[in-house]
Amino acid sequence: MNRKYKIASLFSGCGGLDLGFIQAGFEVVWANDFFKEAVETYKANIGNHIVYGDITQIASSGIPDNFDILLGGFPCQGFSVANTKRSMEDERNFLYLEMIRLIRDKQPKFFLAENVKGLLSMQKGKVIEMILNDFRELGYKVDYKLIKASEYGVPQHRERVVIIGNRLGLENPFPIKTHGEENTLYNNNNNNLKPFVSVKDVVGHLAEERPRVCSFDIDNKTIYNHNARTNVADKFWGRKHKVNQHEICDYLKYWRNKSGWSTKKIDEHFGYAHTAGHWFRKDNNSGSIPNPKDWWELKNILGFDDKYDKAVTELELKVIKFEQSLRINNWDRPSDTITATGPEIHPNKERRMSVRECAIIQTFPDDFIFKGSIGNMYKQIGNAVPVLLAHKIAIEIRRFLDNHNSEILKEKNGYRTIEENRKIREKVS
Repeated sequence: MNRKYKIASLFSGCGGLDLGFIQAGFEVVWANDFFKEAVETYKANIGNHIVYGDITQIASSGIPDNFDILLGGFPCQGFSVANTKRSMEDERNFLYLEMIRLIRDKQPKFFLAENVKGLLSMQKGKVIEMILNDFRELGYKVDYKLIKASEYGVPQHRERVVIIGNRLGLENPFPIKTHGEENTLYNNNNNNLKPFVSVKDVVGHLAEERPRVCSFDIDNKTIYNHNARTNVADKFWGRKHKVNQHEICDYLKYWRNKSGWSTKKIDEHFGYAHTAGHWFRKDNNSGSIPNPKDWWELKNILGFDDKYDKAVTELELKVIKFEQSLRINNWDRPSDTITATGPEIHPNKERRMSVRECAIIQTFPDDFIFKGSIGNMYKQIGNAVPVLLAHKIAIEIRRFLDNHNSEILKEKNGYRTIEENRKIREKVS
């Protein structure tokens, strides 16, 4: 069937879940989020149908009627296993009740809710049962499943609880696993499973590309948002020699003036935004020394001598003792969960994973451009549902809706009723 089913979306973020459904042929008619930068990203990439605002302050009458599906990755901070103080007193835990309100008032055919794995164990399972019962009391058949994104082609071992409900009397559709461990007994018994997609498979082409704010081209493809934090954890490559930042600053300013290059022109050359200015500033709070790759490029354009080359560019493996994150990303297997608080360290140990690399691992398209500060961009991506996983779920829901509508059409034309079809299916199975 060619029908374009309509969607309303709550807690939409930058739109990972919505985009997966759009790619499967659905139309999002209304969306909402209270994260300003995420809404800006959504508008720039998906559409202006998203409303910025607090859903608790938006009346049901202000939301379109007659949509087929309600989507909602309701906030999970209070539920997360990472939050040791989580409790039922955290008001964010009750934002799922806004989904309850819209399901009750709008009666969509299906709804889909998504949350973190920690939801299942909260208060020894009482929280998930409470949520399921609240949905079921609305007259919906409700099921949930813990889904591992890597088993569906996403290069990330991300586990999320997916809750699906419908009021059509149908079984709730979940996608079929397509990927698994390679060369294991498990995989040998499931010959149709493809090997997991690794981090290197999807972002290996960016490994040697220095992070930058501005877009650039590789093999006729434009790369956006390849900016990254450079603070690393565990062991990292740091300068072997002690270097005086003031000396380097004076040295670089001398060669910059001699070359005729302005700071602005240098920034433009590197594709940075105000970064070069820090190389020419004697301020321990904001002045900085170029990393080795930038140093060699700076030498190329300014033509300075070899005086500080060794001091600035010779590195050794060091240990940072005071860092929150000690996670180094996998390279030859799927990534661990991309989080909203900060990206993993790149396998080269020289920087964090870039915004673009995190977005690719979350299966956002290459031309999906994120808005806001680097911290906000990381947060948007970490909060999102992987687009590919959303797409696979959407395909299954669409298939069930199409089949259901076909049966209704047959019933209207004098063929078997839906109930007769159900009994026939039960006999066959």
